[in-house]
Amino acid sequence: MSKIAQQSSTPGIRVIHTQAHASGLQQVPQLVPAGPGGGGKAVPPSKQSKKSSPMDRNSDEYRQRRERNNMAVKKSRLKSKQKAQDTLQRVNQLKEENERLEAKIKLLTKELSVLKDLFLEHAHNLADNVQPTSTENTTATSDSAGQ
Repeated sequence: MSKIAQQSSTPGIRVIHTQAHASGLQQVPQLVPAGPGGGGKAVPPSKQSKKSSPMDRNSDEYRQRRERNNMAVKKSRLKSKQKAQDTLQRVNQLKEENERLEAKIKLLTKELSVLKDLFLEHAHNLADNVQPTSTENTTATSDSAGQ
């Protein structure tokens, strides 16, 4: 199989075409970077122009950009700090609410226990007050019916 390197219309990229012999292989073009640094991401035009001419640190444009950047950083840090404070405040509110709810659970559990004990005591009293005569009456009635 032989290879032929050919320049494409895109600068920095070579297209290599393969030629198949009589074995019937299909020809598939392959893109290969032309130089050692090729194959990376393309640099936007705005970045390219800045790299070619370094900014003068004494210029007004540089000072304005630094000032805007410093203000943006300060704003971002304040926003982050405020978010952290809000989160901490919310955590404290949730802790307080959780403590109140746990206290309420304890109170309701005690109340349930008292009511349950009262109910069971009342149920036992009713069971003790039931006369076994009701069973005697049934047997007496069945005895008299049998006579």
